[in-house]
Amino acid sequence: MTAPKLGYLLPTRERIMSGENETGPMLALAERAEALGYDSIWIGDSLLARPRHDPLTLMAAVAARTRRVAVGTAVLLPALRNPVVLAHQVATIDRIAEGRVILGYGIAGDVPNIRAEFAAAGVPFEKRVGRMLEGLRLCRALWSGAPVDWDGRWTLEGATLAPEPHTPGGPKIWGGGGVPAALRRCARNFDGWFPSGPGGGAEWGASWRALQADAEEAGRDPAEIVGAAYVTVAIDDDPKVAEAELDSYLSRYYNLPAERIRAEQYAFAGDRDAVAGWLGGFVEAGASHLCVRVTGTDDAAQMEELAGLRGEIG
Repeated sequence: MTAPKLGYLLPTRERIMSGENETGPMLALAERAEALGYDSIWIGDSLLARPRHDPLTLMAAVAARTRRVAVGTAVLLPALRNPVVLAHQVATIDRIAEGRVILGYGIAGDVPNIRAEFAAAGVPFEKRVGRMLEGLRLCRALWSGAPVDWDGRWTLEGATLAPEPHTPGGPKIWGGGGVPAALRRCARNFDGWFPSGPGGGAEWGASWRALQADAEEAGRDPAEIVGAAYVTVAIDDDPKVAEAELDSYLSRYYNLPAERIRAEQYAFAGDRDAVAGWLGGFVEAGASHLCVRVTGTDDAAQMEELAGLRGEIG
Protein backbone atom coordinates (compact mmCIF):
# COMPACT_ATOMS: atom_id res chain seq x y z
CA MET A 1 0.00 0.00 0.00
CA THR A 2 1.04 3.57 -0.67
CA ALA A 3 0.88 5.71 2.46
CA PRO A 4 -2.17 7.98 2.31
CA LYS A 5 -2.22 11.69 2.83
CA LEU A 6 -3.30 12.34 6.40
CA GLY A 7 -5.58 15.13 7.54
CA TYR A 8 -6.53 16.45 10.98
CA LEU A 9 -9.95 17.89 11.86
CA LEU A 10 -9.73 20.92 14.14
CA PRO A 11 -11.97 20.51 17.23
CA THR A 12 -14.11 23.60 16.66
CA ARG A 13 -17.32 21.99 17.88
CA GLU A 14 -15.63 20.26 20.80
CA ARG A 15 -14.08 23.49 22.05
CA ILE A 16 -17.42 25.31 21.94
CA MET A 17 -19.07 22.43 23.82
CA SER A 18 -16.48 22.79 26.58
CA GLY A 19 -17.01 26.55 26.78
CA GLU A 20 -13.76 27.51 25.06
CA ASN A 21 -14.36 30.19 22.43
CA GLU A 22 -10.74 31.25 21.93
CA THR A 23 -9.19 30.62 18.52
CA GLY A 24 -5.54 30.91 19.54
CA PRO A 25 -5.27 27.34 20.84
CA MET A 26 -6.85 25.95 17.66
CA LEU A 27 -4.46 27.89 15.45
CA ALA A 28 -1.64 26.48 17.54
CA LEU A 29 -3.05 22.97 16.91
CA ALA A 30 -3.01 23.68 13.16
CA GLU A 31 0.62 24.77 13.34
CA ARG A 32 1.50 21.70 15.39
CA ALA A 33 -0.25 19.41 12.90
CA GLU A 34 1.79 20.88 10.07
CA ALA A 35 4.98 20.42 12.07
CA LEU A 36 4.03 16.76 12.71
CA GLY A 37 3.77 16.12 8.97
CA TYR A 38 0.01 16.16 8.45
CA ASP A 39 -0.98 16.91 4.87
CA SER A 40 -4.22 18.77 5.54
CA ILE A 41 -6.20 20.67 8.18
CA TRP A 42 -10.00 20.43 8.12
CA ILE A 43 -12.78 22.51 9.66
CA GLY A 44 -16.45 21.56 10.12
CA ASP A 45 -19.52 23.70 9.49
CA SER A 46 -22.78 24.46 11.29
CA LEU A 47 -24.66 27.66 12.04
CA LEU A 48 -26.99 26.71 14.88
CA ALA A 49 -27.50 22.94 14.86
CA ARG A 50 -24.02 22.21 16.25
CA PRO A 51 -22.57 25.63 17.10
CA ARG A 52 -18.91 26.14 16.26
CA HIS A 53 -16.53 28.67 14.74
CA ASP A 54 -17.28 29.81 11.19
CA PRO A 55 -15.22 27.55 8.92
CA LEU A 56 -14.34 30.07 6.22
CA THR A 57 -13.11 32.71 8.64
CA LEU A 58 -11.05 30.14 10.53
CA MET A 59 -9.69 28.70 7.27
CA ALA A 60 -8.29 32.11 6.41
CA ALA A 61 -6.51 32.28 9.75
CA VAL A 62 -5.13 28.75 9.40
CA ALA A 63 -3.99 29.49 5.86
CA ALA A 64 -2.10 32.55 7.10
CA ARG A 65 -0.44 30.60 9.93
CA THR A 66 0.70 27.63 7.82
CA ARG A 67 2.77 27.20 4.68
CA ARG A 68 2.44 23.63 3.41
CA VAL A 69 -0.76 21.87 4.48
CA ALA A 70 -3.96 21.89 2.47
CA VAL A 71 -6.81 23.67 4.25
CA GLY A 72 -10.32 22.29 3.76
CA THR A 73 -13.93 22.17 4.93
CA ALA A 74 -15.22 18.89 6.35
CA VAL A 75 -17.79 19.61 5.32
CA LEU A 76 -19.24 22.95 4.23
CA LEU A 77 -22.99 23.36 3.68
CA PRO A 78 -22.99 25.56 0.53
CA ALA A 79 -26.79 25.66 0.38
CA LEU A 80 -26.81 27.89 3.47
CA ARG A 81 -24.73 30.56 1.70
CA ASN A 82 -25.22 32.99 -1.15
CA PRO A 83 -22.90 31.58 -3.86
CA VAL A 84 -21.69 34.97 -5.05
CA VAL A 85 -20.55 35.83 -1.53
CA LEU A 86 -19.17 32.30 -1.08
CA ALA A 87 -17.21 32.49 -4.34
CA HIS A 88 -15.67 35.80 -3.25
CA GLN A 89 -14.74 34.49 0.21
CA VAL A 90 -13.22 31.26 -1.09
CA ALA A 91 -11.28 33.02 -3.85
CA THR A 92 -9.76 35.34 -1.25
CA ILE A 93 -8.92 32.46 1.09
CA ASP A 94 -7.31 30.57 -1.78
CA ARG A 95 -5.15 33.63 -2.39
CA ILE A 96 -4.12 33.67 1.28
CA ALA A 97 -3.41 29.92 1.10
CA GLU A 98 -1.69 30.23 -2.30
CA GLY A 99 -3.70 27.38 -3.76
CA ARG A 100 -4.02 25.06 -0.76
CA VAL A 101 -7.83 25.20 -0.37
CA ILE A 102 -10.08 22.15 -0.74
CA LEU A 103 -13.81 22.77 -0.55
CA GLY A 104 -15.47 19.69 0.93
CA TYR A 105 -19.25 19.96 0.70
CA GLY A 106 -22.30 18.20 2.09
CA ILE A 107 -26.07 18.51 1.85
CA ALA A 108 -26.77 18.06 5.62
CA GLY A 109 -28.65 15.23 7.30
CA ASP A 110 -32.41 15.21 7.73
CA VAL A 111 -32.74 15.73 11.48
CA PRO A 112 -34.87 18.32 13.32
CA ASN A 113 -32.08 20.64 14.47
CA ILE A 114 -30.60 20.84 10.97
CA ARG A 115 -34.02 21.54 9.46
CA ALA A 116 -34.35 24.34 12.02
CA GLU A 117 -30.92 25.65 11.00
CA PHE A 118 -32.00 25.89 7.36
CA ALA A 119 -35.24 27.61 8.36
CA ALA A 120 -33.29 30.15 10.42
CA ALA A 121 -31.11 30.90 7.38
CA GLY A 122 -34.19 31.29 5.16
CA VAL A 123 -33.25 28.33 2.97
CA PRO A 124 -35.87 25.69 2.03
CA PHE A 125 -34.53 22.37 3.32
CA GLU A 126 -36.25 20.33 0.60
CA LYS A 127 -34.54 22.42 -2.12
CA ARG A 128 -31.06 22.16 -0.67
CA VAL A 129 -29.57 19.74 -3.23
CA GLY A 130 -30.57 21.75 -6.29
CA ARG A 131 -29.58 24.99 -4.58
CA MET A 132 -26.18 23.53 -3.67
CA LEU A 133 -25.45 22.23 -7.17
CA GLU A 134 -26.45 25.44 -8.90
CA GLY A 135 -24.56 27.49 -6.33
CA LEU A 136 -21.35 25.53 -6.85
CA ARG A 137 -21.70 25.82 -10.64
CA LEU A 138 -22.06 29.57 -10.21
CA CYS A 139 -18.99 29.67 -7.97
CA ARG A 140 -16.95 27.92 -10.63
CA ALA A 141 -18.21 30.29 -13.31
CA LEU A 142 -17.18 33.28 -11.19
CA TRP A 143 -13.81 31.71 -10.37
CA SER A 144 -13.03 31.58 -14.10
CA GLY A 145 -12.39 35.31 -14.13
CA ALA A 146 -14.61 35.79 -17.18
CA PRO A 147 -17.79 37.91 -17.11
CA VAL A 148 -20.73 35.82 -15.97
CA ASP A 149 -24.34 35.98 -17.13
CA TRP A 150 -26.63 33.86 -14.95
CA ASP A 151 -30.38 33.39 -14.96
CA GLY A 152 -31.50 30.96 -12.26
CA ARG A 153 -31.96 31.17 -8.53
CA TRP A 154 -29.53 34.09 -8.78
CA THR A 155 -29.32 36.70 -11.55
CA LEU A 156 -26.04 38.11 -12.84
CA GLU A 157 -25.32 40.21 -15.92
CA GLY A 158 -21.72 40.51 -17.03
CA ALA A 159 -20.52 40.03 -13.44
CA THR A 160 -16.77 39.68 -12.86
CA LEU A 161 -15.29 38.45 -9.59
CA ALA A 162 -11.93 39.60 -8.27
CA PRO A 163 -9.55 38.46 -7.08
CA GLU A 164 -9.52 35.25 -9.05
CA PRO A 165 -8.50 32.27 -6.93
CA HIS A 166 -4.83 31.32 -6.84
CA THR A 167 -5.86 27.93 -8.26
CA PRO A 168 -6.87 28.36 -11.93
CA GLY A 169 -10.61 27.79 -12.18
CA GLY A 170 -10.96 27.67 -8.41
CA PRO A 171 -10.18 25.23 -5.59
CA LYS A 172 -10.84 21.52 -5.83
CA ILE A 173 -14.34 20.53 -4.69
CA TRP A 174 -14.86 17.23 -2.87
CA GLY A 175 -18.33 15.78 -2.34
CA GLY A 176 -19.65 13.83 0.59
CA GLY A 177 -22.44 11.27 0.75
CA GLY A 178 -22.62 7.57 0.01
CA VAL A 179 -26.10 7.01 -1.42
CA PRO A 180 -26.27 6.30 -5.18
CA ALA A 181 -27.46 9.83 -6.03
CA ALA A 182 -24.54 11.36 -4.10
CA LEU A 183 -22.07 9.06 -5.85
CA ARG A 184 -23.43 10.08 -9.25
CA ARG A 185 -23.29 13.79 -8.37
CA CYS A 186 -19.68 13.51 -7.34
CA ALA A 187 -18.66 11.26 -10.25
CA ARG A 188 -20.09 13.67 -12.79
CA ASN A 189 -19.22 17.05 -11.31
CA PHE A 190 -16.50 17.14 -8.68
CA ASP A 191 -12.84 16.52 -7.96
CA GLY A 192 -12.95 14.19 -4.96
CA TRP A 193 -15.23 11.96 -2.92
CA PHE A 194 -15.19 12.53 0.82
CA PRO A 195 -17.81 10.49 2.72
CA SER A 196 -18.35 9.38 6.28
CA GLY A 197 -20.57 6.33 6.08
CA PRO A 198 -21.28 3.03 7.81
CA GLY A 199 -18.72 0.27 8.22
CA GLY A 200 -15.08 0.58 7.27
CA GLY A 201 -12.71 0.14 4.37
CA ALA A 202 -14.65 -2.67 2.70
CA GLU A 203 -17.88 -0.66 2.62
CA TRP A 204 -16.04 2.45 1.48
CA GLY A 205 -14.40 0.45 -1.28
CA ALA A 206 -17.68 -0.92 -2.61
CA SER A 207 -19.07 2.60 -2.95
CA TRP A 208 -15.78 3.83 -4.44
CA ARG A 209 -15.99 1.24 -7.19
CA ALA A 210 -19.59 2.28 -7.91
CA LEU A 211 -18.52 5.92 -8.12
CA GLN A 212 -15.70 5.05 -10.52
CA ALA A 213 -18.19 3.20 -12.73
CA ASP A 214 -20.47 6.25 -12.66
CA ALA A 215 -17.53 8.44 -13.69
CA GLU A 216 -16.71 6.20 -16.65
CA GLU A 217 -20.36 6.19 -17.71
CA ALA A 218 -20.29 9.99 -17.61
CA GLY A 219 -17.19 10.09 -19.80
CA ARG A 220 -14.76 11.02 -17.04
CA ASP A 221 -11.45 9.40 -16.19
CA PRO A 222 -11.93 7.96 -12.67
CA ALA A 223 -8.26 8.68 -11.99
CA GLU A 224 -9.14 12.39 -11.98
CA ILE A 225 -11.22 11.92 -8.80
CA VAL A 226 -9.57 11.74 -5.37
CA GLY A 227 -10.85 8.98 -3.09
CA ALA A 228 -10.91 10.21 0.51
CA ALA A 229 -12.64 9.30 3.77
CA TYR A 230 -13.69 11.22 6.87
CA VAL A 231 -13.22 8.98 9.90
CA THR A 232 -13.35 9.19 13.70
CA VAL A 233 -10.92 7.27 15.89
CA ALA A 234 -10.17 6.77 19.57
CA ILE A 235 -6.70 5.43 20.42
CA ASP A 236 -5.64 3.96 23.75
CA ASP A 237 -3.33 1.16 24.88
CA ASP A 238 -6.38 -0.36 26.56
CA PRO A 239 -9.01 -1.12 23.89
CA LYS A 240 -11.81 -1.01 26.48
CA VAL A 241 -10.81 2.52 27.44
CA ALA A 242 -10.75 3.51 23.76
CA GLU A 243 -14.22 2.02 23.20
CA ALA A 244 -15.64 3.88 26.19
CA GLU A 245 -14.05 7.13 25.03
CA LEU A 246 -15.45 6.81 21.53
CA ASP A 247 -18.96 6.05 22.78
CA SER A 248 -18.86 8.95 25.23
CA TYR A 249 -17.58 11.33 22.57
CA LEU A 250 -20.20 10.41 19.97
CA SER A 251 -23.14 10.52 22.36
CA ARG A 252 -22.08 13.95 23.68
CA TYR A 253 -21.34 15.38 20.25
CA TYR A 254 -24.59 14.33 18.60
CA ASN A 255 -26.87 13.98 21.64
CA LEU A 256 -27.87 10.60 20.25
CA PRO A 257 -26.98 7.00 21.21
CA ALA A 258 -23.40 6.20 20.25
CA GLU A 259 -24.52 2.93 18.65
CA ARG A 260 -26.63 4.85 16.15
CA ILE A 261 -23.77 7.14 15.14
CA ARG A 262 -21.33 4.24 14.88
CA ALA A 263 -23.80 2.55 12.53
CA GLU A 264 -23.90 5.66 10.31
CA GLN A 265 -20.30 6.92 10.31
CA TYR A 266 -16.80 5.52 9.93
CA ALA A 267 -15.75 5.27 13.58
CA PHE A 268 -13.32 2.95 15.35
CA ALA A 269 -11.68 2.51 18.75
CA GLY A 270 -8.67 0.41 19.73
CA ASP A 271 -4.97 0.35 20.41
CA ARG A 272 -2.34 1.60 17.97
CA ASP A 273 -2.10 -1.59 15.94
CA ALA A 274 -5.87 -2.01 15.68
CA VAL A 275 -6.43 1.60 14.61
CA ALA A 276 -3.60 1.44 12.06
CA GLY A 277 -5.06 -1.76 10.63
CA TRP A 278 -8.57 -0.31 10.42
CA LEU A 279 -7.34 2.84 8.67
CA GLY A 280 -5.25 0.69 6.37
CA GLY A 281 -8.44 -0.97 5.18
CA PHE A 282 -9.48 2.28 3.51
CA VAL A 283 -6.09 2.58 1.83
CA GLU A 284 -6.29 -1.00 0.58
CA ALA A 285 -9.69 -0.16 -0.92
CA GLY A 286 -8.27 2.83 -2.81
CA ALA A 287 -8.42 5.82 -0.45
CA SER A 288 -5.52 8.21 -0.96
CA HIS A 289 -6.50 10.78 1.68
CA LEU A 290 -7.83 10.29 5.23
CA CYS A 291 -9.31 13.12 7.27
CA VAL A 292 -9.28 12.00 10.90
CA ARG A 293 -11.35 13.31 13.78
CA VAL A 294 -9.81 12.23 17.07
CA THR A 295 -11.64 11.88 20.37
CA GLY A 296 -10.44 12.63 23.85
CA THR A 297 -10.15 15.66 26.08
CA ASP A 298 -6.47 16.04 25.17
CA ASP A 299 -6.85 16.42 21.41
CA ALA A 300 -3.22 17.49 20.99
CA ALA A 301 -2.02 14.21 22.49
CA GLN A 302 -4.39 12.21 20.25
CA MET A 303 -3.21 14.18 17.23
CA GLU A 304 0.40 13.31 18.03
CA GLU A 305 -0.53 9.66 18.64
CA LEU A 306 -2.17 9.48 15.24
CA ALA A 307 0.81 11.14 13.55
CA GLY A 308 2.99 8.41 15.00
CA LEU A 309 0.87 5.78 13.23
CA ARG A 310 1.36 7.24 9.79
CA GLY A 311 4.05 4.81 8.69
CA GLU A 312 1.95 1.85 9.81
CA ILE A 313 -1.22 2.78 7.90
CA GLY A 314 -0.05 2.26 4.37
